[in-house]
Amino acid sequence: MRVFLAGGSGVIGSRLIPALAKAGHDIVATTRRAENLDHLRERGARGVVVDVYDAPRLAAVVKEARPALVLHELTDLSDFDTEANARLRRAGTANLVAAAEAAGVDRMMVQSIAWAYDAGDTPATEDEPIAPDSAVEAMEGSVRRMPHATVLRYGMLYGPDTWYAPGARMANAVAAGLMTATPAITSFVHIDDVVAATVEAIDWPDGAYNIVDDEPAPATEWLPVYASGLGAPAPGVAELPEGAPRGRGASNAKARAVGWVPQYKSWREGFPRRS
Repeated sequence: MRVFLAGGSGVIGSRLIPALAKAGHDIVATTRRAENLDHLRERGARGVVVDVYDAPRLAAVVKEARPALVLHELTDLSDFDTEANARLRRAGTANLVAAAEAAGVDRMMVQSIAWAYDAGDTPATEDEPIAPDSAVEAMEGSVRRMPHATVLRYGMLYGPDTWYAPGARMANAVAAGLMTATPAITSFVHIDDVVAATVEAIDWPDGAYNIVDDEPAPATEWLPVYASGLGAPAPGVAELPEGAPRGRGASNAKARAVGWVPQYKSWREGFPRRS
């Protein structure tokens, strides 16, 4: 299958290219920077330079690629700018969907998040609502305009090259004692499991899927384990401030029902460990 991978040089995209190629797919992958083209080619894709906000250029390259599937793995978090990422989810996704429609593509898959659900006391399932009037809702709504749409709601990413890798943003914050263990709940997923699930999802029925591990957990449980694996001081413990989000885990039962089995069934297996 010809796959148009929007976001080929990102943390997920760069790992997806060889996995997609191994599965027999032909990949055209985007980057905003010409210096990344060699990297994309070495990974197994034909690279194309395009900015998702340049709608005419985007429409032209999608039409030229003639894909059967547009795979949306674009984010804008390199500077930890949540407003930039929200703009990409709204305006960038709208441009990508419009380009796919103009090119006659009828299928899209999109990277979403598993922590956008409304509050609840049990792990969220895919048929529950996500935060209304949010950039995530707008992004998913745009993609669902396609005749065939798959929404992959990834949990909090960890593993190599993520914010949770040793020496990266979260690891440095923990080492500096800047993070406190609270009862807020998180569902994690290892980057390797995200890649495997995304490739497998090409053969799944349309719809939304939570791509998370088996063990949603409060920070009072996972943060001390993470800190210990980094060789960092044990974090302090605190209650959440009044009105602060309490977090919510997500259920992976639907993805498991179509055959996905995470290699790292719990963050306990995948977090860094002291040598």
